[in-house]
Amino acid sequence: MPVRVTLQRFEEIALAAIQGLPAEFRRHAEGCAISIERRPSPEVLEKLGIPEGEQLFGYYEGVALVDRHLDDLPGPPPRIILYYRPLMAECGSEQELEREIRVTVLHEIGHHLGIDEQRLDELGYG
Repeated sequence: MPVRVTLQRFEEIALAAIQGLPAEFRRHAEGCAISIERRPSPEVLEKLGIPEGEQLFGYYEGVALVDRHLDDLPGPPPRIILYYRPLMAECGSEQELEREIRVTVLHEIGHHLGIDEQRLDELGYG
């Protein structure tokens, strides 16, 4: 049975998950805005090629650190988006939800660092 928590409780669980990240990852997360949305938009799903019926737990929006250049114009800060409906639907307890949020944030920090999907899967953050 999917876990059901309020948005406020989800935010508390997400904060605990982020605070529990290893320091070297947390340092990189501090450079990103982290937001929570109900679910991904159809445009995001289409952009990523996510088939209908598959879940997306998070999304990195921005330019990876390895792709930035000194002469780039400033833009909005990179952003990690957590999608609370899909995350809750896949988790059966608050503890499982916290673990999945942690893995999702690590995955998105990996994109921030320029790590591709295949390597993230190899590292266990797929």
